Amino acid sequence: MRVNPIKITEDMKVSDLIKEMGNSGVLGAGRTYRATELLSKMFKDPDMKIFFSIAGPLVPGGMRDIVVDLIKKGHIDVLITSGANLTHDLLESFGGNHYRDYGFDDEKLHESGMGRIGDIYTRSEDFEIFEKEITLILDEIAHKKNVSSIQGLIYEIGARIQDEDSIIRNAHLKGVPIYAPGIVDSMLGLQLWMFTQNSEFILDAVADMSHLSNIVFQSEKVGAVILGGGLPKHYTLASNLLKGGVDAAIQITMDRSEGGSLSGAPLEEAKSWAKARAGSNLVSVIGDATIIFPLILAGALDLSIEK
Repeated sequence: MRVNPIKITEDMKVSDLIKEMGNSGVLGAGRTYRATELLSKMFKDPDMKIFFSIAGPLVPGGMRDIVVDLIKKGHIDVLITSGANLTHDLLESFGGNHYRDYGFDDEKLHESGMGRIGDIYTRSEDFEIFEKEITLILDEIAHKKNVSSIQGLIYEIGARIQDEDSIIRNAHLKGVPIYAPGIVDSMLGLQLWMFTQNSEFILDAVADMSHLSNIVFQSEKVGAVILGGGLPKHYTLASNLLKGGVDAAIQITMDRSEGGSLSGAPLEEAKSWAKARAGSNLVSVIGDATIIFPLILAGALDLSIEK
């Protein structure tokens, strides 16, 4: 087969663009097409549980509604994320926002009560409201004295969120468990620690593995969608190790492999650890998930895509 030039036409749909990338079939275009095709198959497979992993500032980066819509449509069975994304979801649920176009003078930003994540900005007053509201929720949960795991805590928080656009609330309503193994390394984790200075509240991080392993063993097949790397990526893959690994996975990352870190590791490397099965369908796309995943998702949801 030869490499075909990509043709762009007026009024073409996203799926048409993705198919043109598939006609080329090489480099990032080819990988994007193959990832789209695989994601479509994963969505259509009734026996496949989808583990959705997000790391990096995807909620403040505009991906919140995408995750919520996938939860509502039943396309996410397990969500594994950083504590930071949960923090930013709660910040918006409590009336805060994320901002843009404030410049890059970090000293002036600090003086004006703003923090920067790349070209995303937050305001200290929004975090002050977050701190007040989450403390009230933690106090209510602590009095129930029946929460021990991190996943259980997030579930109980979701029951107390009123924002219909919240990831945590919608996951609660749909019964989608959220795992955040690194929750302490976030503003939410900081508030948890501060809360325990005056209240008795203990979380058992190991308890999450029992809950998650039950899901793995009860699943006929597991497919993973991994946006970014870090701890969420490893937790997603390692949780499937005891059953021989995931059956399919898509990874979108900007990290490089030369340093040996898991974030940049090609998915094929997971086969050596039995975190991905022999013969599993794996596609890695190098790039910014806030650009690539919306394209892949839009294409996968379009039933007109043909092989």
